[in-house]
Amino acid sequence: MFRFARAALLGLICCIASVAPSSASDYPNRPVRWIIGFAAGGPVDIVARIMSQWLSDHFGQQFVVENRTGSGGNIAAAAAINSPADGYTLLFVAPNNAISTSLYKKLPYDFLRDTTPVASIMQLTNMLVVSNAMPVKTVQEFIDYCKANPGKIAYASSGYGTSVHMSAELFKAMTKCDMQHVPYRGSAIAFPDIISNKVQLIFDNLPSALEQSRGGSVRALGVTSPQRWPGVPDVPAIAETVPGFEAVGFYGISAPKGTPPEIVDALNKAVGEALKDPKLAARLAEAGGIPKPMTPAEFGKLVADETEKWRKVVEFAGVSVD
Repeated sequence: MFRFARAALLGLICCIASVAPSSASDYPNRPVRWIIGFAAGGPVDIVARIMSQWLSDHFGQQFVVENRTGSGGNIAAAAAINSPADGYTLLFVAPNNAISTSLYKKLPYDFLRDTTPVASIMQLTNMLVVSNAMPVKTVQEFIDYCKANPGKIAYASSGYGTSVHMSAELFKAMTKCDMQHVPYRGSAIAFPDIISNKVQLIFDNLPSALEQSRGGSVRALGVTSPQRWPGVPDVPAIAETVPGFEAVGFYGISAPKGTPPEIVDALNKAVGEALKDPKLAARLAEAGGIPKPMTPAEFGKLVADETEKWRKVVEFAGVSVD
């Protein structure tokens, strides 16, 4: 009896040991859910869908983008973090995840502790665009107009804690411009109000801001990178007028803590291959981004460094959300 039980136990252990590696080695064998914290049609959504299509073709399984809007991307982050750590739920990571740690007083998670870094996709700048009804054509003219009309200018954002929000708050702090914040559930939703001049401006991620400005719907004044951005060299850096101003964003992928390293490595390798694909790189460039492949450890360090950097900005700007 004892020998039979022992043999059965050993057999069970062997089965478990053999199943675990194979479940990682044939990943993915069903659709993968990729949660993003912003509305469809916005800059994050655009990049996520470009990458998800490549990954779907590469793996032969669908990478399904799921938009979970609200709370500056925190609803999406919580949904991903609370999902099984099996590689079938991923989170689109952006500056809002680094910013929220210090901006929000009460979060139901610790982003650095509760996530596993997977891969970096790209870096990009934000762009300051204003309604065509605004009588300004340069950053300096905009600053002068704000100071001549304190409290009468409203800026849109894609939600509290996003880089779009914090770029504006940093601008306010460094220029002493008095502007009111009007948060939306994504920048795509905000643009009709900017075009109609219900709100006057947005420091939006480059992909959607560039699309709107090139179409003539809004006027581009400057980019938030420390120097002019390669894709739009004709648009000045805000730092040319406001020395030291900088807000460069990043896009990437994280997974719930405990996701098997074999799956993390498989995803990281695939993203790296994607970023070497000339067609995909060209599409990211059209969206205003610069491909930035990294190892999981390098991406984890980037998110940690950005978290500390934005903590200082939040304190400098004196903003917080309960």
